[in-house]
Amino acid sequence: MSDKMLAALKTKRAAGAELIEVNIPQPKPDEVLVKIKACSICGTDKHIYTWDKWSQSRIKTPMIFGHECCAEVVEVGSHVKNVKMGDYISAETHIPCQYCYQCRTGNMHLCQNLSILGVDINGIFAEYAAIPEICCWKNDSSLPIDVASIQEPLGNATYTVMESRVQAKKIAIIGDGPIAAFACGISRAVGAAKIYNLGMMPFNLDICRRMGADISINVTTEKKYVERIIDETDGGVDVVLDMAGNKNAVTDGFNILRRMGTFTAFGIASEPFEFDMANNVVFKGANVIGISGRKMFETWYQLKNLLDTGKVDVKPAISHRFPFTDFIKAMDLATSTAVPSAKIVLLMSPEI
Repeated sequence: MSDKMLAALKTKRAAGAELIEVNIPQPKPDEVLVKIKACSICGTDKHIYTWDKWSQSRIKTPMIFGHECCAEVVEVGSHVKNVKMGDYISAETHIPCQYCYQCRTGNMHLCQNLSILGVDINGIFAEYAAIPEICCWKNDSSLPIDVASIQEPLGNATYTVMESRVQAKKIAIIGDGPIAAFACGISRAVGAAKIYNLGMMPFNLDICRRMGADISINVTTEKKYVERIIDETDGGVDVVLDMAGNKNAVTDGFNILRRMGTFTAFGIASEPFEFDMANNVVFKGANVIGISGRKMFETWYQLKNLLDTGKVDVKPAISHRFPFTDFIKAMDLATSTAVPSAKIVLLMSPEI
């Protein structure tokens, strides 16, 4: 094996990235070296690529970014016990210390000393990557690599839906990106009674509908959607899943939430905004849930069951597949406002 690999790096503190040759990493004693089979582009990667304010404050260059992948284990560190050569894995991207209060009480995904693959340390937009053993999720060999590569964001949606207890309830999913689409599919699979999906892009709203939404509402063209939902649900939906996070989405979400309903927040706003706590939460008696990442590893078992049984088909959300060598082209598409896209998967072997 050569000691060099192709990788996507942020080499400068500016927009863009470079696809260049670098050294293959050497795994630490508690890490494994993996050969990437497929990787996919996340919203976080778009922030890093465009070099927004968050990226400028968080990312240290030079760095290989990316965190959604599936891969084959080709080398194991001396302290690794439960992962072996040849294992087909996907990566949990939260790297916990395993010793803080949260880690020791079953909440590693909220570790006080958390690091994130492809954000705080080198990631997986490369031919090879070093991944901590704790982050390796073993896949069945029959799982297609494009599906295996998107399990991390699928886990975000699974965690959001399962914590919200949507069974037999009328719900609204705000947002029309890939994770919102996954949430539509999972909500349908676990028995939501009626699913409203609110978004802005016809291309993406169609994907969400194919994934399981009953009613799609384009908030840019339908002006009285709040009144419509309140009227059709006799006072508001039981559950709101906010996958957008901006001020308008949060305001709409609480407006269409019935009294004593549940508002689950996954979307992240680009900056703080004013919020009416009294009317939105206190006087409404709302239950508010915050979602960060996935439960390690309860969520992974749940999404595995959904995939294994065919309850959820995630492929409608994969809009594009590129060879990894077309990384820059794929990132330009992902960050384009002119051409619609959903989940973009990069394949190391283009013939797959």
